[in-house]
Amino acid sequence: MKPERHTVIREIVASAPVVNQHELRRKLVRRGFDVTQATLSRDIREMRLYKGPGGYTLPNGVDMEEDNEPRVEDVLGGFALKVKQAQNQLVVITTQGGAQPVALAIDHEEWPEMVGTIAGDDTVLIICPDNKQASKLLERLEEMIR
Repeated sequence: MKPERHTVIREIVASAPVVNQHELRRKLVRRGFDVTQATLSRDIREMRLYKGPGGYTLPNGVDMEEDNEPRVEDVLGGFALKVKQAQNQLVVITTQGGAQPVALAIDHEEWPEMVGTIAGDDTVLIICPDNKQASKLLERLEEMIR
Protein backbone atom coordinates (compact mmCIF):
# COMPACT_ATOMS: atom_id res chain seq x y z
CA MET A 1 0.00 0.00 0.00
CA LYS A 2 2.73 2.48 0.95
CA PRO A 3 4.76 2.06 -2.28
CA GLU A 4 1.59 2.55 -4.33
CA ARG A 5 0.68 5.63 -2.28
CA HIS A 6 4.17 7.08 -2.76
CA THR A 7 3.88 6.54 -6.50
CA VAL A 8 0.56 8.39 -6.56
CA ILE A 9 2.00 11.22 -4.44
CA ARG A 10 4.88 11.58 -6.94
CA GLU A 11 2.39 11.70 -9.81
CA ILE A 12 0.23 14.32 -8.06
CA VAL A 13 3.16 16.56 -7.14
CA ALA A 14 4.72 16.26 -10.59
CA SER A 15 1.48 17.04 -12.44
CA ALA A 16 0.31 20.24 -10.72
CA PRO A 17 1.22 22.60 -7.87
CA VAL A 18 0.20 21.33 -4.43
CA VAL A 19 0.39 24.18 -1.94
CA ASN A 20 -0.25 22.35 1.36
CA GLN A 21 -0.81 18.97 3.00
CA HIS A 22 -4.58 19.46 3.11
CA GLU A 23 -4.71 19.81 -0.68
CA LEU A 24 -2.42 16.81 -1.16
CA ARG A 25 -4.59 14.74 1.17
CA ARG A 26 -7.75 15.70 -0.77
CA LYS A 27 -6.11 14.65 -4.04
CA LEU A 28 -5.02 11.35 -2.50
CA VAL A 29 -8.57 10.67 -1.26
CA ARG A 30 -9.86 11.22 -4.81
CA ARG A 31 -7.33 8.61 -5.99
CA GLY A 32 -8.48 6.07 -3.35
CA PHE A 33 -5.96 6.70 -0.56
CA ASP A 34 -7.66 7.93 2.62
CA VAL A 35 -4.65 8.78 4.80
CA THR A 36 -4.32 10.65 8.07
CA GLN A 37 -2.35 13.87 8.34
CA ALA A 38 0.30 12.03 10.39
CA THR A 39 0.73 9.37 7.69
CA LEU A 40 0.94 12.03 5.00
CA SER A 41 3.58 13.94 7.00
CA ARG A 42 5.65 10.75 7.28
CA ASP A 43 5.26 10.13 3.54
CA ILE A 44 6.43 13.66 2.73
CA ARG A 45 9.46 13.27 5.00
CA GLU A 46 10.34 9.79 3.67
CA MET A 47 9.99 10.92 0.06
CA ARG A 48 12.09 14.05 0.72
CA LEU A 49 9.47 16.33 -0.79
CA TYR A 50 10.28 20.01 -0.50
CA LYS A 51 7.83 22.78 0.15
CA GLY A 52 8.93 25.84 -1.77
CA PRO A 53 7.17 29.00 -2.88
CA GLY A 54 5.06 27.06 -5.39
CA GLY A 55 4.16 24.23 -3.05
CA TYR A 56 5.51 20.68 -2.76
CA THR A 57 8.06 19.52 -5.30
CA LEU A 58 10.35 16.60 -5.92
CA PRO A 59 14.07 17.44 -5.85
CA ASN A 60 15.36 18.07 -9.39
CA GLY A 61 17.74 15.49 -10.78
CA VAL A 62 17.66 13.35 -7.66
CA ASP A 63 16.87 9.65 -7.61
CA MET A 64 13.84 9.32 -5.36
CA GLU A 65 14.40 5.76 -4.14
CA GLU A 66 13.45 5.47 -0.47
CA ASP A 67 17.02 5.01 0.78
CA ASN A 68 18.60 7.80 -1.27
CA GLU A 69 18.73 11.35 0.00
CA PRO A 70 19.11 14.47 -2.12
CA ARG A 71 22.59 15.92 -2.17
CA VAL A 72 23.08 18.87 0.18
CA GLU A 73 24.48 20.83 -2.79
CA ASP A 74 21.19 20.39 -4.67
CA VAL A 75 19.10 21.46 -1.70
CA LEU A 76 21.26 24.49 -0.91
CA GLY A 77 21.38 25.47 -4.58
CA GLY A 78 17.60 25.31 -4.79
CA PHE A 79 16.60 27.00 -1.54
CA ALA A 80 19.49 28.84 0.14
CA LEU A 81 20.01 32.54 -0.63
CA LYS A 82 22.87 33.53 1.67
CA VAL A 83 24.67 32.59 4.87
CA LYS A 84 25.98 34.83 7.65
CA GLN A 85 28.17 34.14 10.67
CA ALA A 86 27.47 35.36 14.22
CA GLN A 87 30.34 34.05 16.38
CA ASN A 88 29.89 30.25 16.62
CA GLN A 89 26.55 30.31 14.80
CA LEU A 90 25.60 30.50 11.15
CA VAL A 91 22.32 31.83 9.81
CA VAL A 92 21.21 30.51 6.42
CA ILE A 93 18.54 32.62 4.71
CA THR A 94 16.35 30.56 2.36
CA THR A 95 13.38 31.01 0.11
CA GLN A 96 10.03 30.98 1.90
CA GLY A 97 9.34 27.44 3.08
CA GLY A 98 12.90 26.36 2.25
CA ALA A 99 14.40 26.21 5.74
CA GLN A 100 13.09 22.75 6.66
CA PRO A 101 14.59 20.90 3.67
CA VAL A 102 17.86 22.84 4.01
CA ALA A 103 18.16 21.97 7.72
CA LEU A 104 17.31 18.33 7.01
CA ALA A 105 19.95 18.05 4.28
CA ILE A 106 22.58 19.74 6.46
CA ASP A 107 21.72 17.53 9.45
CA HIS A 108 22.16 14.39 7.34
CA GLU A 109 25.70 15.46 6.43
CA GLU A 110 26.84 15.12 10.07
CA TRP A 111 29.70 17.58 9.51
CA PRO A 112 32.18 17.74 12.40
CA GLU A 113 32.05 21.57 12.33
CA MET A 114 28.40 21.49 13.33
CA VAL A 115 26.52 20.64 16.51
CA GLY A 116 23.00 20.94 15.05
CA THR A 117 20.39 23.04 13.28
CA ILE A 118 17.12 24.78 14.06
CA ALA A 119 14.81 25.67 11.17
CA GLY A 120 12.02 28.18 10.84
CA ASP A 121 10.20 28.99 7.61
CA ASP A 122 12.95 30.86 5.75
CA THR A 123 15.87 30.78 8.21
CA VAL A 124 18.14 28.01 9.47
CA LEU A 125 20.30 28.46 12.54
CA ILE A 126 23.41 26.26 12.55
CA ILE A 127 25.23 25.94 15.84
CA CYS A 128 28.94 25.16 15.73
CA PRO A 129 31.26 24.26 18.63
CA ASP A 130 33.36 27.43 18.22
CA ASN A 131 34.02 30.45 15.98
CA LYS A 132 36.79 28.68 14.03
CA GLN A 133 34.53 25.76 13.11
CA ALA A 134 31.76 28.19 12.14
CA SER A 135 34.13 30.06 9.80
CA LYS A 136 35.19 26.78 8.19
CA LEU A 137 31.58 25.71 7.65
CA LEU A 138 30.65 29.19 6.38
CA GLU A 139 33.17 28.83 3.55
CA ARG A 140 31.83 25.38 2.64
CA LEU A 141 28.21 26.57 2.57
CA GLU A 142 29.00 29.74 0.57
CA GLU A 143 30.67 27.60 -2.08
CA MET A 144 27.59 25.35 -2.33
CA ILE A 145 25.16 28.27 -2.53
CA ARG A 146 26.98 29.94 -5.47
